[in-house]
Amino acid sequence: MALYLIGDVQGCNSALQRLLDEISFSPSRDTLFLLGDLVNRGPDSVGVLRRLMGYGAAAQCLLGNHDLHLLAIAHGACQPSRKDTLNDILEAPDRQAMLDWLRWQRMAMLEQVAGHDVLMVHAGVLPTWTATQTIALAMEVESVLRSAALGEFLQQMYDDQPDHWDEALTGTARWRVIVNVLTRLRFCTPAGQMEFSATGGVGAAPAGYLPWFEVPGRQTSGVMLAFGHWSTLGWLGRSDVLSLDTGCVWGGSLSALRLESVNGQLQQQLIQVKCQQAQKPG
Repeated sequence: MALYLIGDVQGCNSALQRLLDEISFSPSRDTLFLLGDLVNRGPDSVGVLRRLMGYGAAAQCLLGNHDLHLLAIAHGACQPSRKDTLNDILEAPDRQAMLDWLRWQRMAMLEQVAGHDVLMVHAGVLPTWTATQTIALAMEVESVLRSAALGEFLQQMYDDQPDHWDEALTGTARWRVIVNVLTRLRFCTPAGQMEFSATGGVGAAPAGYLPWFEVPGRQTSGVMLAFGHWSTLGWLGRSDVLSLDTGCVWGGSLSALRLESVNGQLQQQLIQVKCQQAQKPG
């Protein structure tokens, strides 16, 4: 049995098919862990969701900012942007089934492979959060997404404030910070203050800010941390950090990292397929 981490698909269903063919994926044998942004900007978001739903437990999915954006549009919490490509879902006869399925996906996951803890998020983790705390906070938002409070929360989800974590936060402000960390974070200060306007690579950090995974003393440094979201960062394969958004929808590649225990040792293999799209970053 192999475990595959897959970066941002963003509606590129044909590229996902070619990637799964390349790895000879079998839902009866293997497990996919998709790191969020399943939909939007690409040409076939509806195909991606129907495919992943069909795989059942063999496809474990995180929610990214684009997936939450779809839920917000569907619940009337915001208007589509001119770059969105979500109408195929919103106008589909099985629209409700897909939206309900999305609500039950995860905000963070923690798995163990060959004795190694692998923490998966879409975007990032604040330096003061432990892996256990990250999962607990993710579950708070998951509970909201699955509840009758979903529509009300989505109406108030879009805001950059508060821009730092405080355990005393409650209600919408608390959930908004958790969502922003897990689905939008790229840069923060050593004290954990977040910045959301910079979208370039590591060298684009504003003065006083660092890539979240470079903050000294990060509490998750003892686990392997996998994420997507950051196409301008691209593939990063360190012993403690795995970045897997390789810009498929922008004409880059769709990436899968195979993790497997071989004689008790963790083995990694990166598999990529080229993805040709007409989108431009933005």
